[in-house]
Amino acid sequence: MDFEQYQKRSRDTWNVIEMNHSIVYPTMGLANEAGEVAGKVKKIFRDRNGEISDDDRTALKKELGDVLWYLTQICTELDLTLEEVAAYNVEKLAARLERGTIKGDGDDR
Repeated sequence: MDFEQYQKRSRDTWNVIEMNHSIVYPTMGLANEAGEVAGKVKKIFRDRNGEISDDDRTALKKELGDVLWYLTQICTELDLTLEEVAAYNVEKLAARLERGTIKGDGDDR
């Protein structure tokens, strides 16, 4: 499945929860799911010295899928495609690498 197919198919499960703006719910969901990913990774390092088991990989795949779903809904609400967001990000990072600013702080480095 490519990004375009995913973006279209994931929208079938979109149920807008009324908030002040249509990106509020998916943005909060994205933050929540990213936190769940971070929590699972934290426990892998805390409890197993960073050894990632097959069960961990499966659990992370589930959480990362949720992250992707919420990200996709935000993109759709903003009339952006996942493909254009991904392409822009790769171009931005390549430019930073070329300028030697891949490390550091700030959006405009």
